[in-house]
Amino acid sequence: MAKIAIMGFGTVGSGVLEVCRRNAASIARRVGEPVEVKYILDVRDFSDSPDAALFVKDLDIILADPEVRVVVETIGGTKFAYPYVRRCLESGRSVCTSNKEMVATYGAELLALAREHNVAFLFEASVGGGTPIITPMHQCLAANHISSIEGIVNGTTNFMLTKMKRENMGFGAALKIAQQLGYAETKDPSDDVDGRDACRKIAILASLASGSAVYPDNIPTRGIRQIAVADIKAAEKLESAIKLIAWYKELPDGGVSAGVEPMLVPDTNQLANVDDVFNAVLMKGDMLGDVIFYGKGAGKLPTASAVVADVIDALKDGAKIHDSLFWQPAPKREGMLPDDAAYSWYIRARGISAAVLASLAGPGSPVDEGPEGVSYRMQGATPAVVNAVCEKVGLLGGHVDLVLKQMEE
Repeated sequence: MAKIAIMGFGTVGSGVLEVCRRNAASIARRVGEPVEVKYILDVRDFSDSPDAALFVKDLDIILADPEVRVVVETIGGTKFAYPYVRRCLESGRSVCTSNKEMVATYGAELLALAREHNVAFLFEASVGGGTPIITPMHQCLAANHISSIEGIVNGTTNFMLTKMKRENMGFGAALKIAQQLGYAETKDPSDDVDGRDACRKIAILASLASGSAVYPDNIPTRGIRQIAVADIKAAEKLESAIKLIAWYKELPDGGVSAGVEPMLVPDTNQLANVDDVFNAVLMKGDMLGDVIFYGKGAGKLPTASAVVADVIDALKDGAKIHDSLFWQPAPKREGMLPDDAAYSWYIRARGISAAVLASLAGPGSPVDEGPEGVSYRMQGATPAVVNAVCEKVGLLGGHVDLVLKQMEE
């Protein structure tokens, strides 16, 4: 019998225990032996739980037990999770995690540590929740060179933008509903609405695609706080939707670029019709062409099912899985990753007339004019040119409230 331990007994951790029990027969069939949770590490009091006998408060108890072969980490963050995971890997135990912050920040180091100690470090649930992305990327697409990734990887903001579009609802009202439904944190939803969650996820995908560590600190990140109903309606006039897009692309010189930002997505693009809490990631392979992964990005059992799938792989394949799942360490660069390409842009400004904005922005077309200001679609401009236009608007006493890049069709 294969024994495992769970670190952190919140939503995902409790889901892992539930999945292991409910699907015990099918899991045992795939592993070749029964899988049992022997310990649950959590500092909180679970003495009233039916599983009280499983709970421990000291990691050393788990590390001292030679029966434990795999440890699941669902603590979250890095303060405790990172040193605990290091100790587990160094002790010769595989680790499976859903912790996107830890993988994005320390992934290269932990992958190298796993290979050094002949164990597995797996993190399928860190990007797509229950939607498989990591495994298909390093196994099914292994014969492809991935040159670009574009995706909706945060279900909370996608739900909010869908609400804003369907019900003419402002940002604040949409956030309140997302919080009431448990999609957004009630105390501090900034990881979602300011794009940090999506930033960590695209850092992981970019690292895997490029083969070298890409850090969240180097990825320009902007959330959806500035999106107004007027922008949603303007996007509809342009036969587009506004989505929070996490993207990565390989540059002609061999470098890479990445970002997280709300973008104008044409209705002809597959991502424009991904609504509510669903996620979708579009990848471009040199042999396969475009491939899209679609599904719910969160939820207790969907996410837990991805973690348990990693447990099965860790027990079956161990360190062999890192023949394809890895990326190389790289120094963190100074400043942000570059993006100097030309795009079409949507600009909303106040304090100036539509005619003045048009004269400053150059080739393009007016979109809307109302209480929120005037909006204009620029054609074929680089980010530097757009920044220069924003500065000119400011010099004339106006203010640019929103700039959106337009995705390709």
